[in-house]
Amino acid sequence: MSRIGRLPVALPAGVEVKVDGNNVVTVKGPKGELQEQISKLIKVEINGDTLTVTRDSDDKTHRSQHGLARTLINNMVVGVTTGFEKKLQLVGVGYRCEKQGKNLVMNLGYSHQVIMEDPEGITTECPSANDIVVKGIDKAYVGNYAANIRKWREPEPYKGKGIRYENEVIRRKEGKAGAK
Repeated sequence: MSRIGRLPVALPAGVEVKVDGNNVVTVKGPKGELQEQISKLIKVEINGDTLTVTRDSDDKTHRSQHGLARTLINNMVVGVTTGFEKKLQLVGVGYRCEKQGKNLVMNLGYSHQVIMEDPEGITTECPSANDIVVKGIDKAYVGNYAANIRKWREPEPYKGKGIRYENEVIRRKEGKAGAK
């Protein structure tokens, strides 16, 4: 049995979960609403303030979908109650960011500014000139948008310049032996 899949999902107060006949799970909460199509191999049962995910057999495909379905539903519940956030840091001389309406404007050492518009359901903040916070209710969208921001200047191993996640450790390389 899947160790993750057999854990029940706690449903906090103010969260509504509905499962229709096509195994589409809809979760409504204080921050919004999310939907996810769950495999037909998996059964979702709501028992009061908990939700359990079960499977019919011990087949390999059933087992692989079991833990995934439970994790997707749990992420939806967490997203509509507390939300998700990713923190990024800009490291480098002259690297800075600012918010202009719905646009995130970054100076990253290019001859032009990098302007990214926040997609629907995701907000970005710049608490300081070198920090970016990406927030939203869908974990996958938040992580994907943070990765798209990071792609503009991935951290390089010699000086460590670039856009990095908050607690990311960059493996540094030594430069040329003769250079100082």
